[in-house]
Amino acid sequence: MTGATGASAQAISHHYDISNDFYQLWLDPSMTYSSALWDSATDLHSAQLAKLDWHLAHLHLQPGQRLLDIGCGWGGLLERAEYNYGVRGTGLTLSPAQKEWADRVPHPMRAIQLENWQDHVCDELYHGIVSIGAFEHFAKQGLSKAERSDNYRHFFEQAHAWLVPGGSLSLQTIGCGNMLRTDFSTFFATEIFPESDLPCLDEIISAMQFLFEVKLVRNDRHDYAKTLRLWLSNLSEHKASALEMVGPTVVTRYLKYFKLAIISFEQAGTMELYRLALKRIDNPRDRR
Repeated sequence: MTGATGASAQAISHHYDISNDFYQLWLDPSMTYSSALWDSATDLHSAQLAKLDWHLAHLHLQPGQRLLDIGCGWGGLLERAEYNYGVRGTGLTLSPAQKEWADRVPHPMRAIQLENWQDHVCDELYHGIVSIGAFEHFAKQGLSKAERSDNYRHFFEQAHAWLVPGGSLSLQTIGCGNMLRTDFSTFFATEIFPESDLPCLDEIISAMQFLFEVKLVRNDRHDYAKTLRLWLSNLSEHKASALEMVGPTVVTRYLKYFKLAIISFEQAGTMELYRLALKRIDNPRDRR
């Protein structure tokens, strides 16, 4: 988000533009940087593909239909949507490095745009929208509950306007668990994800009132802990290469980040992982 109330492009770049090669060391081959889905998967790559398929399945897309991926990362979901579902995709990212990676091979059925979702102009309605790991950046630390609510409401209003009647939205975000907002880690807020905050589940649900119907919601915090353990193992295994790429400060920061996040998701339960399957309400009521 570029506005005063969400993470700036500079804040996004701080985290995601470190080095594509660095991320490739410890992510799975799909370059998916969010919690995997461990319902039946036995390795990181298959668990990440299962997560992508979970979101795509809940969009109910048909070949040739249009998909918008808000916060598309390195483009793994759009690639999956094209090759496995025959879907035409548009991805939005604020990271030049991610766009460079996604654009390394031309794909006629998908396009990655270096663009804030707030600035996106929809020239043709989408049949489905997905957003994985971006919602956390839609509000800065220090906002009032009303200000956060306004940000989240604006997102759902935009998504509603961009979808065809009967369209679907699939959302994945880290959220506040068993913690007060003042408990949010200063390390996470300054060194890992600056200018970002975590939504509470009630804030998400309230913000979509009369715009989207909740078809399914899951809290998969233990899935994120398991994913983080494998990222930690992969980075530790390739630590020498990582040190050459980005230096000791970045490597130390990420190792600490993974270890603290594992504790937050698993032992403490202070952070949760929400996956929501939503359906557009085609005749929304005025909630005033």
